[in-house]
Amino acid sequence: MKALITGITGQDGSYLAEFLLSRGYEVHGTVRLSSQDRCDRINHILHRIHLYPADLMDQLSLIQLIAKVRPEEIYNLACPSAADGGWRQPAMTAEAAGLGVIRLLEAIRLADPTIRFFQASASEMYGRPTEYPQTEKTPWGPVTPFGAAKLYAHIATAAYRDKYGLKACCGILFDHESPRRSRNHITRIITQAAAAVKLGLQEKLVVDTLAVRRDWGYAGDYVRAFWMMLQHPTADDYVIATGQLHDVEDFCRAAFAAADLDWRDHVEVQPSADAVVETVPLLGDASRARRKFLWEPEVSFEGMIKLMVEAELERLSPKHRLGTSADDRRSWQRSLA
Repeated sequence: MKALITGITGQDGSYLAEFLLSRGYEVHGTVRLSSQDRCDRINHILHRIHLYPADLMDQLSLIQLIAKVRPEEIYNLACPSAADGGWRQPAMTAEAAGLGVIRLLEAIRLADPTIRFFQASASEMYGRPTEYPQTEKTPWGPVTPFGAAKLYAHIATAAYRDKYGLKACCGILFDHESPRRSRNHITRIITQAAAAVKLGLQEKLVVDTLAVRRDWGYAGDYVRAFWMMLQHPTADDYVIATGQLHDVEDFCRAAFAAADLDWRDHVEVQPSADAVVETVPLLGDASRARRKFLWEPEVSFEGMIKLMVEAELERLSPKHRLGTSADDRRSWQRSLA
């Protein structure tokens, strides 16, 4: 079995590649034509996968790649970072996360319409949801360029499924984390700070609020759902979430506890004008996925955070062995920039 993963160098792409390899797949992935993707997350499996230059902005490169690889499954995980909601580069976000999916669907339709296709949709499509928890039938209302682009791609995927009979599925993914999460996400900022405080490289963590709530799951569990979705005989869209709500305070508590620290001694709240103000929180109801293809998350909230903190401790320890002087701390801070 052959699978093609766009965004293979990202958090989800790397875990999915590992999962598919464990099931005997031949795994192919894309790296962007316009820039050199970092391969840190997949360095350990580079000798087992096949990488190709392709770009969701380039229709021809997608058609040529599908014709060359001839995959039975395609997983579209390529997407610009959602850390700022796409506000920094809204047009690029719309092109890559929205129109790029149309180009990929067209490439599948033209090259091989029997390919099974997975589109990574996002809970940001709900925006400020009108009901709680959110299901596949909750009304959409994105409030960021990223959410709007993801919704466009989500609706387009369903339209191609309906018009051309493509076996195309969307996973409506709620927040999912891991040691491979990008450093600019609050979850990595917290776990990195917990490890750095433990090692004497940082004195405290400053956040603008502890009240923001999210449904946080483990990325390794979520990629398993991607695959299970495509094995189901009927193509459809599914919420993938834990159904458990935690706030930033819970995350801080668990992260510092994983480093044998009390978060209250090291976390400082400094409210800012940019702090998120929530009404109805994003909380997913994945009961349909559980019922249809028996997916269940396996790693707990605390277990996921423990994995993240342990990875940070291992990553930062060599720097800690150099010393904990002011110069060492400044050097370490620069390395994170």
